[in-house]
Amino acid sequence: MASKVIHAVYNDDDILMHAVKEVRAAHHHIEEVYTPFPVHGLDKAMGLADTRIAITSFMYGCLGLTVAIVMMNYIMIQDWPQDIGGKPSFSYLENMPAFVPIMFELTVFFAAHLMVITFYLRSRMWPFKKAENPDKRTTDDLFLMEVGVHGNEKELKDLLLNTGAIEVTVTEKDE
Repeated sequence: MASKVIHAVYNDDDILMHAVKEVRAAHHHIEEVYTPFPVHGLDKAMGLADTRIAITSFMYGCLGLTVAIVMMNYIMIQDWPQDIGGKPSFSYLENMPAFVPIMFELTVFFAAHLMVITFYLRSRMWPFKKAENPDKRTTDDLFLMEVGVHGNEKELKDLLLNTGAIEVTVTEKDE
């Protein structure tokens, strides 16, 4: 199914931020904004919800800590207890201070790697995926705002031109 969208191209991030605020104030739906670098505050200006990736990172860290504790308890206490440096190997709690670096490293390892995998899956960015960028100039120095057209094409084009867009085009977007 194809739908009409307007692509407004801007050459400055401050002008883009002002334009996003004006378009949202006029109650138009911004489909997406393409930028060559992250623009601070753009997510708030677009009205996007906060991300939950920090929560998943915490859960992945807890999983890494659990794996570290279970692994060290099994390897160093139950399976093959060894007297290393005169430390007793009768219980996990007696040896825990020596295990803290391993617990920390596995917590960070699990949180970092699983968070990256989650981000790629959530963003639908997998290997060999075709790029969805509508204008290659947005990877260099221009900013593009994609706004859905719902029977208000002329009014929307005028609004976008008044916000400082250097180029406004109407295209069909495949969904």
